[in-house]
Amino acid sequence: MADTVKRMDRAEITKRVERAEKLLQKGKTAEALEDYLQVLAAEPGNDTVCQMAADLCLSLQRIPQAVKLLGDLFERQIEAGDATRASLTYKKLTRFVTPTWDQKLRFGELLEKSHPKQALETYENVFQELTKQGRKPDSLTALKRVLTLDSSEKNLQRLGELSSELKENKAAAAAFLKLAQITQAAGGAAGPWMERAYAEDPADPQIALGYSKNLVEQGQAGAAIFVLEALVKDGSPSEELRDTYAKALVAANRLSDAEPILWQLFEENPSRVQEVANLIGLFINAEQDAEAVALGKKLEQYHRRKGDRRAFLAIIQEVTGRHRASPEMLEFMGEQFNASNRESDYCQTLLKLFDLYCSVGNYAKAADSLDRAAEVDVYESGHQKRLEMLRGKIDDNRFKVIASRFSSMAEAASGPAPGQEKMLGAAALQDLMLQAEILVQYGMRSKAVERLQRIQELFPREEERNPDLRQLYMTAGLNPQYAGSAPAPPLASSAPAEPRTPQSGAAPSSEAADVSSFARVAEITRKLYRQSNADAVMLTAAKEIGSQWKVSRCVVAMRKPGLHTTSVKEYCSETSKAADVRVLEKIATTVHDLAINRGGTLTIADTQAGADLHPIRQALSQMAVTSLLALPLSDGAEHVGLLLLMDSRPHPWGSNDVMVLKTISDQIVIALNNAGLRRLVKNLSVTDEQSGLLKRASYLDLLMAETRRNAQQSTPLTVLLMQFGEKAAMVKEFGESAVEAVMQQIGQLFAANIRQNDLAFRYETTTIAIVLGETPEKEGVMAAEKLQRLLAQVRMPEKQEPVHFSAGLAEAVVRGEYDPVDIVTEVINRAEHALQTANSQGAGKIVALAAALTAAAVA
Repeated sequence: MADTVKRMDRAEITKRVERAEKLLQKGKTAEALEDYLQVLAAEPGNDTVCQMAADLCLSLQRIPQAVKLLGDLFERQIEAGDATRASLTYKKLTRFVTPTWDQKLRFGELLEKSHPKQALETYENVFQELTKQGRKPDSLTALKRVLTLDSSEKNLQRLGELSSELKENKAAAAAFLKLAQITQAAGGAAGPWMERAYAEDPADPQIALGYSKNLVEQGQAGAAIFVLEALVKDGSPSEELRDTYAKALVAANRLSDAEPILWQLFEENPSRVQEVANLIGLFINAEQDAEAVALGKKLEQYHRRKGDRRAFLAIIQEVTGRHRASPEMLEFMGEQFNASNRESDYCQTLLKLFDLYCSVGNYAKAADSLDRAAEVDVYESGHQKRLEMLRGKIDDNRFKVIASRFSSMAEAASGPAPGQEKMLGAAALQDLMLQAEILVQYGMRSKAVERLQRIQELFPREEERNPDLRQLYMTAGLNPQYAGSAPAPPLASSAPAEPRTPQSGAAPSSEAADVSSFARVAEITRKLYRQSNADAVMLTAAKEIGSQWKVSRCVVAMRKPGLHTTSVKEYCSETSKAADVRVLEKIATTVHDLAINRGGTLTIADTQAGADLHPIRQALSQMAVTSLLALPLSDGAEHVGLLLLMDSRPHPWGSNDVMVLKTISDQIVIALNNAGLRRLVKNLSVTDEQSGLLKRASYLDLLMAETRRNAQQSTPLTVLLMQFGEKAAMVKEFGESAVEAVMQQIGQLFAANIRQNDLAFRYETTTIAIVLGETPEKEGVMAAEKLQRLLAQVRMPEKQEPVHFSAGLAEAVVRGEYDPVDIVTEVINRAEHALQTANSQGAGKIVALAAALTAAAVA
């Protein structure tokens, strides 16, 4: 028959099927079955013939043959995805024989979507049956099908244990890991499951991570380090894995090992800066001060490159405040405060060092700390007591040197002999005034007020005789108060004083109001100087002045005489509506010209009675303006705008109001010039991206602008030139690229440590220029010395000693009557001559060259 099957083609198969059907019609079942079986042998995938043959076998009680045919048919229907026919075939099969476990699983797959509960029962029965038979590999297959429908903790545990028993470690580890995650989410103890998962597959990073986290939580940091160490050192561990490893190292007090990992994580994600700060604190607590300082220096260099030293100083202050006092860390902090010109913080750090060194008996170091603190602030309270603590505990000569710093202060406080009173008093007063003025210029108002209060104690009512001191009080916003005595009479004025009635109660309140007006100047000025553009300056001025003087409207307008306004900004009180721009322009134009014609100030108590206001009387009436005060804004001799205050009530504009508002109007012009200068720097793109310094091409323009600004303010200006070596010699010794890299590093260092109103330029290849605004020669030398100390961390390639520079500086002869071009030319030439002199004296020298003749500025 085999030969027959091989030769059977489609036509023969059709003929055989037709013959089998005819045999069935004649009742010849056995013969028909043989024909069907021959067809199946030739075409095994013919499901119709297979179904007929299985039915005939059942009718002839040939059960085993029928079961085989139904089993084959069931498998083919499953593979074809014919779930309906496969289900019918399976049910027919179960009536005559128990299906195999594999058939049961296949049938369960058919039921998963339509009858999941029945499918789960089928899988569970298969699993139990195979388990009883000891067929564990097959039972694992059934159990995996159970997990697809019911991933309960019980089933996961059975899967993990059975997989472990069969050495299928990864499957067992995955099951135990899932168990741990479920347990942890429910608030249970996931540790045992994590441990079993790690035992099955210790190389899996996710399992190792979860297990180590659990170990750290349980205080088993050493075990967590053992688990993660190999994974961290091999391959590319994830951020979470490295983070957990670092936490384990910290918990095990292996801080030095944790530092490079935490630093790497911080560089990848700067928001983790607090973790670095915490590590510095842990180093301090562990008395690993050298490591704490080293990490602090790394953090400082990082913030310096980012141009954000202020954030670093805040971080390091917060860290040291929460941990034990460390001499090394305080010394490092002092260096940073000194380099950042934060004298107050620097002084307080030195005093902490003094107390710390005294507590451990290191009086030599304590003396050095006190000496440096006195250099910064000789009037700091408690210095005399600290000095007495050193008496007899340090060398006498050293003690005398430190004590000499306090001699002038002690003499002034104790009251000098009558013959010396005037000389010593004047010296102490000038010293205190100079310090207060410098502190005001650097924005350190609280420390400036302390100096002024000291002046008030030592030299009561001196401001009544000293106009400079009175101006200093006003600039700092301080009103001297003296208990137990009547106010001193004011300085004589060119205008006759109006008679005052003793019984009037208005005088004292008016005087108090006048004093408070002076205090407003500093506050409004600070707000003006913070603005970055002209519109912001004008809006701030109008708002602050209008609200402080409680007027209905305040207008700041930019205009030159005879021309239209170029910009107008208005403040309105809550009871007033904004005016039409054209109306404001008309009022500003008329009032500006009128104020200039009257000599600079226009005060009108009743706008309806003023004949000069006839062209704008109707507009003023519509805006309900009853009184006004106008002050032209002047840039030197040039009128550039107008400050106009208008009120709906009669307002007696006092002489004090006029004086204070004149001061503020000058500050408005200065703030506008500063905003223009900043815009110029930005628009010209004059900054070198690598070093952060301004380019040489912008040197003359910006120096000219600074000179005009300082001349207008009557403040000093100093030019500082620093040369770091002769260009040709340095290039020959180190190479051009190395020299350029070092100069860029120095430029970044200087740019991050100068004041906001200073300008630093890349003057030449090895020369840097700094324009120190509002800085006299003496303070310029101090600034150069501080910059020289900053260079302690900069080294040339293959050189151990720090880089030094020779410096020449010159204070400009700033006079209002001199041409700014002549001033700039003269100070540039003098600064370059000073630098040549410093170079001739050797490396590291600083030479300040004063003007030979004041008239040289106009030569």
